[in-house]
Amino acid sequence: MRRWKGYEHGVNFGGWLSQCDHTIERYEKFITEEDVKQVAAWGLDHVRVPIDYNLLEDDQGTPTDYGYKYIDRAVEWCGRYGLNMILDLHATYGFSFDAGEENNSFFASKECQDRFYRLWEALAKRYGNVGDRLAFELLNEVTDKEYCDIWNEIAGECIKRVRAIAPDVYIIIGGYHNNCIEALPDLRMPDDERIVYTFHFYEPLIFTHQGAYWIPGMDTSFRMKITDTYGQMTQYTKEQLSQVSIGFSKYDPDATLDVTYFENAFKEAVELAEERNVPLYCGEHGVIDRVDAEDTLGWYRIASEAFNKFSIGRAAWSYKEMDFGLTDDHMASVLPEVLKCL
Repeated sequence: MRRWKGYEHGVNFGGWLSQCDHTIERYEKFITEEDVKQVAAWGLDHVRVPIDYNLLEDDQGTPTDYGYKYIDRAVEWCGRYGLNMILDLHATYGFSFDAGEENNSFFASKECQDRFYRLWEALAKRYGNVGDRLAFELLNEVTDKEYCDIWNEIAGECIKRVRAIAPDVYIIIGGYHNNCIEALPDLRMPDDERIVYTFHFYEPLIFTHQGAYWIPGMDTSFRMKITDTYGQMTQYTKEQLSQVSIGFSKYDPDATLDVTYFENAFKEAVELAEERNVPLYCGEHGVIDRVDAEDTLGWYRIASEAFNKFSIGRAAWSYKEMDFGLTDDHMASVLPEVLKCL
């Protein structure tokens, strides 16, 4: 499978220019140059920077200039410290993956889609000449499978428009069910050799999202250990999860999580990537901050072994806070070891 060199070991700057209160104070203080310098000192090769459309335009779709300076800073800082960068559109007008904020008119509205195209054309004009150290991710986590066909059409049109401006930029696309790995075969065929397929991987979801307040039906006091068996995880999943997740039916119910689970989850995606000659990239992976630090480290070690086996680039979610923060206090005892797994 093709490796995506320069985008193999990274971290997300979640909550800076996206999933935030969109205030100047947030933009100025949440991530600074020192944070970019820190990521470089860790030995990582890239950062993924999520942005929301309302950083760059008002409610009527009129472009606003002030938000671009924060992307400019990110690009400049990454260049200064030798990091590559992914510019990820986390929310567009008419669509957000976040529970309680979903407005899926995007998939039915030509107005919303035209705004999406115009925004990417503006981004391509401003950043399309940066070179291979910057990549574009068209949209984060399409939700329902029913949007698959229209999303493929929208992505194809957007790729065409971006290519007219920035013919050589890497463009990243992911599928439905929040960029689940099983959606990759339903993505449109890559338009050229500069298309990258992305997925997010938080499996087993019952472990990485235990106690998550945003998952319907989840008891926020629920906790488990990484040493709990597949049989126990099956039962926990039935009790706590209503979301799509990779199950455990093929595993010995008395066995515990190991690299085989991850390898099996990745296998078909890797075969697809080889068949289509497209790089494979995991834009998000991580463990919620409610999990014991040693168990979190255990998960990262298992995940890292599988990612490395298949040469899958990835970015951990997330650098700070956002319920998954690597630099938060609860990770201090294991962070040096976790960094070896990123």
